[in-house]
Amino acid sequence: MIKAIFAELPRIRAAWQGRISGCILGKPLEVLSFREGREGLTRYLEGAGALPLRGYVPAVEGTIVEQLGKNCCAGHIDRAEPDDDIDYTLLALLLLERHGNTLSTEDVARAWLNHLPGGRTWTAERAAYRTLLNRMDDEFVNGAAPGFDLAECSDNDYKEWIGAQIRADLYGWVCPGRPELAADLAIRDAALSHRGEGINGAAFIAALGAAIPATTDMDEALDIALHCIPASSAAAEAVVFASKLGNTSDAVDQLHRRFDGLSPVHTLNNLAVVVWALHTFRGDFTAAICNAVMAGWDTDCNGATVGGLMGLAGAPVDEQWTRPWHGRIGTNLAGVGETTIEDVIARTLAVAERLIPALD
Repeated sequence: MIKAIFAELPRIRAAWQGRISGCILGKPLEVLSFREGREGLTRYLEGAGALPLRGYVPAVEGTIVEQLGKNCCAGHIDRAEPDDDIDYTLLALLLLERHGNTLSTEDVARAWLNHLPGGRTWTAERAAYRTLLNRMDDEFVNGAAPGFDLAECSDNDYKEWIGAQIRADLYGWVCPGRPELAADLAIRDAALSHRGEGINGAAFIAALGAAIPATTDMDEALDIALHCIPASSAAAEAVVFASKLGNTSDAVDQLHRRFDGLSPVHTLNNLAVVVWALHTFRGDFTAAICNAVMAGWDTDCNGATVGGLMGLAGAPVDEQWTRPWHGRIGTNLAGVGETTIEDVIARTLAVAERLIPALD
């Protein structure tokens, strides 16, 4: 078993490299995408001489991209800047180190209170955090049962948005060949803040991460993951729709028509972008993350998720993506600050080594 786990080293390394690189790629464009849509994003890239996008985003002086995301733009990157897409992946790692397969939604709540700054949460996570702060007591923080129903935390206006989906990746990485377990772990995490399609998106991404190492074909992995969420769900419909688009000239237009009216940070539209990119650009890491980002909506979330899963699937992550950030990972998590990719790879493998034998 240990030999089998350590055979996963290249996959885990590429998954971390891919997730971080994809996040950095999409991060400078996120606010622009929210404010001006895909059209504004395309105008910016065209004006910057970066269309089609095939490397880190250029910083154009005086633009919102340069003002808010310069440290993630080409020529200005020195590390992976703190971002919730990476914070939550690291938090999932910490949770599994502490709790393994006994992980509960209560454990997730305590970890948020102890490690996750409330000011670095958004939408569903912030609403859930606010409920936690209003209802929790010291005994709960120290390990006692909550004095209220944690389901109150997920009763919020953003419960079907993307937050739970971006927290799910690592649960799949450490459960190769066990998609049901990966989905279950992701659901326990997601339930703190999400319901419905918000949970389905998280379960699908985790299951896909577990299915990929056990298959030789992305179609097969997608099908396995699809069976881990309700067939009648809107998330399942989004997956099926996106997987049929292919590399057609109007694929992204079709995505935007199909999900018109949804928030740019809803689960369904962004899940569809992820599935489309994975299905269409298999084996080509650069094409997958760049096309996912150019599609708009939540650019850093989709770049990160596609990047991690492409790396896990064995797509080579070229040094043009990893060299600029020097293996350095900045975080917002209390008690972490900055870490390194070598540290998180070793810890991820250690979690998998402990988790899998315990479940055989």
